[in-house]
Amino acid sequence: MNTPLPRIHDHDFAGQIAPFIQELKVLYAAMDRKYTEISTAYGFICQGCADNCCRTHFYHHTNLEFFYLAQGFDSLGPEVRKAVLQRAESVVGMPDKAHRPAVDSMCPLNHDEKCILYSQRPMICRLHGTPHELRRPGAEPAYGPGCNDFDRQRRQDNYLPFDRTPFYSRLAGLEKDARVKLNLPGKIKLTVAEMIIRFEPLCAR
Repeated sequence: MNTPLPRIHDHDFAGQIAPFIQELKVLYAAMDRKYTEISTAYGFICQGCADNCCRTHFYHHTNLEFFYLAQGFDSLGPEVRKAVLQRAESVVGMPDKAHRPAVDSMCPLNHDEKCILYSQRPMICRLHGTPHELRRPGAEPAYGPGCNDFDRQRRQDNYLPFDRTPFYSRLAGLEKDARVKLNLPGKIKLTVAEMIIRFEPLCAR
């Protein structure tokens, strides 16, 4: 993310990105409904575990998710923001900026075993946990497993089809439109901790 980013309080930018954020919320709601449907059918209940997905350092790739999470970060009180930023710096490996997450380090947004920005959490945080598939043109479907806690809990032996492809495609299309209309940078590759370190200057009033 070397391109200068707009501040989220910039009036013009806030107005321009608002429709895209609204579409993102609609897409997230669809993800949540499908995930609930599948996890319920399996009898899977995520209650946190030693293999907590908040300890998995997923990379996130869309500007829209970046800015939506930044809006959530901006809504936190100053002391909470400061604490989250400190945790993010610790996870990323500041001040050397090595970008190597500490072993078993918890996501900076996890506090008392709960995500403090749960409604703004990115796509992969919403879909992680159950077996799934991805379908790319001209290729065989790629299947992914559930998490370790899913394997411990599962009551349904058969795979229940959960194709993530429509959600990825819709998000990619929305992101493409936003990049063009809002002159945003290209594809990003950041963990939540790396995002948070970039939020503070964008949220400063």
